[in-house]
Amino acid sequence: MSKRKRLNGKVRREEILTAAITLAERVGYTNIDRAGVSKAAKCSEALVSSYFGTMPQLQKAVMRAAVARECLKVIAQGLAIQDKHALKAPPDIKTAAANAIAAG
Repeated sequence: MSKRKRLNGKVRREEILTAAITLAERVGYTNIDRAGVSKAAKCSEALVSSYFGTMPQLQKAVMRAAVARECLKVIAQGLAIQDKHALKAPPDIKTAAANAIAAG
């Protein structure tokens, strides 16, 4: 039987979100899926769904967190597809994201 300690809901949600952002940086924002996020976060797909609902809701949370954390690679991907949350990023963050991608 597993002796894994149950995490506080806020902590677990943050872990899942961090795993989703890391996955988005690696595979692309539009390519994240529930299975990949759950594997990266070491939790069940049901738990991802429990915290974030649908994939559009998860993607929205990922982009909002990416903007808040200034994850330029994810923001740049959002800008490329005209994601409304990426477009709401402060101008200096949008410029930095575009420059980071242009620099390679």
